[in-house]
Amino acid sequence: MHRFANPARFMRLSAAIMPWCAALAAVLLGLGLYLALFVAPPDYQQGEDVRIMFIHVPAAWMASFVYALMALASAVAIIWRHPLADIAAQSAAPLGAGFTLLCLVTGSLWGERMWGTWWVWDARLTSVLVLFFLYLGYIALVNAFDEPGRGARAGAILALVGVVNLPIIKFSVDWWNTLHQPASVFRLGGPTIAPSMLWPLLVMALGFMLFFAALLMVRMRTALIAAKVRALRLAEVERHAAAVLTPRQAALP
Repeated sequence: MHRFANPARFMRLSAAIMPWCAALAAVLLGLGLYLALFVAPPDYQQGEDVRIMFIHVPAAWMASFVYALMALASAVAIIWRHPLADIAAQSAAPLGAGFTLLCLVTGSLWGERMWGTWWVWDARLTSVLVLFFLYLGYIALVNAFDEPGRGARAGAILALVGVVNLPIIKFSVDWWNTLHQPASVFRLGGPTIAPSMLWPLLVMALGFMLFFAALLMVRMRTALIAAKVRALRLAEVERHAAAVLTPRQAALP
């Protein structure tokens, strides 16, 4: 994978992939919303309120997936000094925070309808809230230093430490008594959710993933262009300073 670390090669590759990724994401999200709203049947217990699931569950999956990807990129940046790893992690963090916030908001809406309350301090909700704060902490820490390299390294360490929260999110419903139901899709015995609801859910999840991939490439390309602009401006300032100093040095005895 190191051959893709070259920024110029990444720019060429992402320019070819990004439009297709964005178009496919739009198609899948549109199809998924149609299936979720008009094809999937209402739940026998939750009624029409179950349709919140088709946004909430993919957002929850993406919240954990993006953080795992961000932590992996941080590890690569620390161990192998991959040129694009820090950029990938920093570009993914706001997107992951957005998915986590969407998960929390839709979860609160769903919880008010099903549990009669907007929020309870059970293990699953609390660990997802901690995940949201980890995203915000990473973003703040990366931008807290004047020297970008120090900020990137500090953020990478925080991202790796925060990985311990991911298994807590995953297994909290098994380890503690919570209001959340156990896993119904990714489980050893196979999905327990009806196919009429499972397929719209999977289509939405794939649409969310492709949407994230397209936005990640946009953000990484923007970061690379901004870095190139900064380098050009710095080189111009250095050339100007050298041009000013040279006549003065020549005038010295």
